[in-house]
Amino acid sequence: MDAAASYDPEAVKEKYLRERDRRLVPGRSDIRDLATDDHFARYRDDPFTPPTEREPVVEEVDAVVVGAGMAGLLAALQLRAAGLERVRIVDTAGGVGGTWYWNRYPGVMCDVESYIYLPMLEELDYVPKDRYASGEEIRLHLQAIAERYDLLDDALFHTGVTGAAWDDAAARWQVSTDRGDRLSSRYYVLAVGILNLMKLPAIPGMERFEGRSFHSARWDYDYTGGGPGEPMTRLADRSVAVIGTGASAIQCVPPLVAAAREVLVFQRTPSAIGVRGNAPTPPDFRDGLSPGWQRDRMDNFQAQMLGRRVDRDDTDDGWTHHYAAVQNPPRRKDMTIEEYLRGAEEVDFAIMEEHRDRVAEVVHDPAVAEALKPYYRYLCKRPCFHDEYLGAFNAPNIALVDCPAGIDEITERGPVVDGRQYEVDCIVYATGFEPEMTPLARRAGHEIVGRDGTTLRERWAEGASSLFGMMIHGFPNLFVMPGPAQQSVVTVNYTQLAVLGASFVGRTVAHLEAQGASAFDVEAAVEAEWTSGIVGAFVDGSRVLAACTPSRINNEGRPEDMNPRNGNYGRGLGDFFGYRDLLEGWLDAGDLDGLEVW
Repeated sequence: MDAAASYDPEAVKEKYLRERDRRLVPGRSDIRDLATDDHFARYRDDPFTPPTEREPVVEEVDAVVVGAGMAGLLAALQLRAAGLERVRIVDTAGGVGGTWYWNRYPGVMCDVESYIYLPMLEELDYVPKDRYASGEEIRLHLQAIAERYDLLDDALFHTGVTGAAWDDAAARWQVSTDRGDRLSSRYYVLAVGILNLMKLPAIPGMERFEGRSFHSARWDYDYTGGGPGEPMTRLADRSVAVIGTGASAIQCVPPLVAAAREVLVFQRTPSAIGVRGNAPTPPDFRDGLSPGWQRDRMDNFQAQMLGRRVDRDDTDDGWTHHYAAVQNPPRRKDMTIEEYLRGAEEVDFAIMEEHRDRVAEVVHDPAVAEALKPYYRYLCKRPCFHDEYLGAFNAPNIALVDCPAGIDEITERGPVVDGRQYEVDCIVYATGFEPEMTPLARRAGHEIVGRDGTTLRERWAEGASSLFGMMIHGFPNLFVMPGPAQQSVVTVNYTQLAVLGASFVGRTVAHLEAQGASAFDVEAAVEAEWTSGIVGAFVDGSRVLAACTPSRINNEGRPEDMNPRNGNYGRGLGDFFGYRDLLEGWLDAGDLDGLEVW
């Protein structure tokens, strides 16, 4: 039957709201602050690279880049290209990779096509092994970039910045770290990531559990055996609880089912899981590629995400089939707003019915299948894509514990749901990360003090304020890599935004160096004008999002708290192409309009 023909809007809305209300439980979104939690702070320790002792570094450098993930590496190499010699990357991890350094859990991979996600494929003459790259391949590729551009010798790993303050007299940033380093730097670049803070739910009794427990972003291979891409060899006689059913969980569950005696999956809200369709890269992939092919392919994908017409769909996957369709429903000039909204609902319903039908087709047990069906609109949660997760529930050693209201408590023996005790040997918190909308000052993890002693936390207390989402009045020689809630744009393929941001940072510094400038600051009036434009383009989606199941997309059921100042350039998630044209036009002009330079 045609899904649209069977669409009863009132019945669907009622069903979605009932499912939402089952999850609107006070305290369900409470999390532990691992920066201050004495018991669980150990979850942040590095299980992959042993820290080494070193003497504190005290020196003057050209630039400090905070973060050795993709954005930080791209920014650092562009700073080198601009003529800066001493570029120090600082990161709490034991090596490069950012999220791909930390997330090494079994089955981890990217759900954005590898040919557009891995940066600098042309420059490194590299073709990914598969259509969707494993986390290990991504990490090693980022390592190769760092090695190619000689970024490792000056990097400070297992090092956290404890403070950064602008010295107006010296026209330099004074940066301190938890290893006793004192770095005096001309430029300061924040590339701290958008999903860099582990989210650990605050469940009563967690600290009482007597078995092994860890977060999926710090996988404990000493306990499970194996390693990235290798089977886990120590779980054959053990029961493992997985808490969470987002991207991290759906990827690690199938390998756990293959290795453990028993796997219990604790689910509050099922994800919408589309077909990934992963496959090895065809041998003839390189044939016919011409210079600029990766940017062209990125643009093709991004155009579809924004609803633009393209001659062909280069990616041809769930993002372009489903996400793009829901994000850009059909609209005719003669449509009323009611007709448009009804059409959007029908498109959404048809796609979600396709997801629910897939669950029923793959999962043999009808009761389990029903619990795994997502009842909400497609964009209420970040969509997932996987080829093995749903089928894993047909194995004899897995059980789904559906708990929309959450877990009651965790005892010495394991989780308790609706009064029933589940005894397990190990708990994996596959609960993801604090949302992309987390304030920049929190994600940075240290105080950033600008002119007149004002901190970034104070400056953005009422919301973001910037020029282009990357430079801030009162914080000279500071660049912020663009991202959500920072007055730039949002992209499904973050790599494309990181590439653009890094190019902007490098070319801006090149202009400053050519002028012999010591420092720059954003003119207050120009920043106010940019912020006014961001606020003016803000679309209040709280009415739609309020009907969503609680998730990081709708601020855990509180979409009304979203701040227009934290919006994007252009409506909705932003106009990437307009934003890029604006930045590149500003750079091509070369006059640094809107900056005070001295």
